[in-house]
Amino acid sequence: MTPTATPTRREQILKEAARLFAERGFHGVGVDEIGAAVGISGPGLYRHFAGKDAMLAELLVGISEQLLEGGRRRTEAADRTAPEAVLDSLIAGHIDFALDDRPLITLHDRELDRLRDADRKRVRRLQRQYVELWVEAVRRLYPEFDEPAARATVHAVFGLLNSTPHLGRPGALPGRAGMSELLHRLARGAFAAGAGAPARG
Repeated sequence: MTPTATPTRREQILKEAARLFAERGFHGVGVDEIGAAVGISGPGLYRHFAGKDAMLAELLVGISEQLLEGGRRRTEAADRTAPEAVLDSLIAGHIDFALDDRPLITLHDRELDRLRDADRKRVRRLQRQYVELWVEAVRRLYPEFDEPAARATVHAVFGLLNSTPHLGRPGALPGRAGMSELLHRLARGAFAAGAGAPARG
């Protein structure tokens, strides 16, 4: 969930819920604690959400929708005659997510199975559509990839980029710009290696 200049109370609640769920687990956090983190009573949260389950669903469905919509916008905005620009734009957008929304990566890994079946299926459907955007972009830049190999490599690159919650304390890492550049080089290198092509960019 990308921060905005003036987050609404609902966005504040979701941000703190994501942080607390990621730190202590879904069942380790009470409604009162989420409320205290945003300066309202626990019962006051029910004016915004039906409960913790609703918060978790909105977090995980919401970020899946944002990634897909952002990927589509980036694909449309990039020069479609320049496959390299399209892939670079997708990589840059996902890196922004991986650096700015680390708690959501942890939540997805740990708590996806807690969603209702309908919400979990929706997340999976959105994720498949997002992957296919990448597969198309990768195969346009590296036509030597067949579709299964391109898809497998996209998933592997997601694993690389989504490793940010496990990279240690922020102070032990390069600054944000340096980390973004490093992740971008690693992603491009992975695609080039998977295609058996010289690294580009």
